[in-house]
Amino acid sequence: MDQGVKENVIERELIARVQAAGGLCIKVQTVSRRGFFDRMVVLPGGVIIFCECKRPRGGRLAMHQRWYAEIFRALGARVEIVANYADIDRLFTDNI
Repeated sequence: MDQGVKENVIERELIARVQAAGGLCIKVQTVSRRGFFDRMVVLPGGVIIFCECKRPRGGRLAMHQRWYAEIFRALGARVEIVANYADIDRLFTDNI
């Protein structure tokens, strides 16, 4: 269904859905931290999720992106890979 969708379309949908739910979807930009997450999602109720957006078909995490995901998860943070509309849906069904 959304296999032909580009990464930026998925990211725009993520932003729109988070804002519609009353949350924030903040673009994360770091200096000299290659591979850091694309977005920090803050949902009502204090739910914070670090999101890496990928294209639905063939979008894979690079080694340094996997490293960040593992470290943050080990620290108890929620990390999600968002590659399609179902992944976005899961952000809300797992939290609300």
